[in-house]
Amino acid sequence: MLKSIPELVNDFIEGDDSAFAELIRRYRDKIYALGYQILGSHLDADDVVQETFVRIYRRRREMASVKYFSTFLIRIATNYSIDLLRKRKSRSALSDDASSLPGHIQLDLARGVPNPSDTFEQKRVMEEIRKALDLLPPKQRLTAILHDIEGYSKSEIAEAFDCPEATVRSNLHIARTKLRKLLKRRKDT
Repeated sequence: MLKSIPELVNDFIEGDDSAFAELIRRYRDKIYALGYQILGSHLDADDVVQETFVRIYRRRREMASVKYFSTFLIRIATNYSIDLLRKRKSRSALSDDASSLPGHIQLDLARGVPNPSDTFEQKRVMEEIRKALDLLPPKQRLTAILHDIEGYSKSEIAEAFDCPEATVRSNLHIARTKLRKLLKRRKDT
């Protein structure tokens, strides 16, 4: 029988490394996807996964006071992603080449194979969205990605960012408004 997340966290706090390995197994793809959505780079997403779990391991004793493991994990991953964004502001943006995606993601994409013109249009639209997201301030960008792409609720995001839910709603509204304007401006040019 599979253990629940709270049981695994308790076992991990008590020193059970196999519980930690199971937590990694259950959450690594989600953290990878989050890192990739935020940073647009597979290498950076891998770095986010690794550093997130290293930080969790180092903070093992603090875990006893954590209410929800997943939001604690998201907070660590997003904070580290913001740090990476700040460090690479001067670097050029990396491309979103689908051929560099992990095999299981490529397989999922291939299942609904559109015709070549649809593929080109979808890639162009996604590239425009990625460029527009890159222009947003980090908190607005992360809020939009976590809510609209990753599917987290506003309350989960508020807990992850340690802020009121009203702040999340505001950031989301502002991010969506800015994205609409940016995308409209790009469409008109």
